[in-house]
Amino acid sequence: MKNFDIKKEILIWIIVILPIIYLASVWNSLPEIVPTHFDLNGKPNDWSHKWVLIIIVLGMNIGVYSLLTFIPMIDPKKQFEKMGSKYFKLKLFFQIILGAISVVCVQLSFKSDSNHVDIMFVLVGGLFMFLGNYFQAIKPNYFIGIRTPWTLENENVWRKTHQLGGKLFFIAGLLIMILPFVLHQHFHEIFLTIIFSAALIPVIYSYILSKQEEKTIKN
Repeated sequence: MKNFDIKKEILIWIIVILPIIYLASVWNSLPEIVPTHFDLNGKPNDWSHKWVLIIIVLGMNIGVYSLLTFIPMIDPKKQFEKMGSKYFKLKLFFQIILGAISVVCVQLSFKSDSNHVDIMFVLVGGLFMFLGNYFQAIKPNYFIGIRTPWTLENENVWRKTHQLGGKLFFIAGLLIMILPFVLHQHFHEIFLTIIFSAALIPVIYSYILSKQEEKTIKN
């Protein structure tokens, strides 16, 4: 695979393995039963044996890294190879965020409190902001981005949809990072609204753009 720089990948490997080392170091201190699901107020509502943390941590780190490394190999349009260092930055940032999230998940096994939940929101918000910036540069592909029938059909629709989607994702990420500290418990009531709005509006917009393009071609 082109653009696979082993020296750069070593940095990501270190980031991937650090949460796994952390889990191993605290394993004996973990309670046998740990919370594995939380409501939007940060209260646990499902529990499992601590072995499930191995699946979570490995999945978030090794699983996602493997997926992001494999995708360019099967990309029929070879768009990821053309992106070069930009795709490496995507992998790097994803692993940093997912590594931090997996560490917080382990921490929640010791004590679930609002501080850890707020940190999780900050991490998720940071991920949305990064994706918002990344959408501006991403080329049409079948794996990453706002993939609707209309964006995949038309490169112009893809570009304009990702320009809008990038702005919405960035704003959503900023709100997710800030509002928990401003609205406190009330933020949980609008969290899903922010997520769905950022995801749904670009889909509708891509459909409208596609219809406009069809009218332009007919005229």
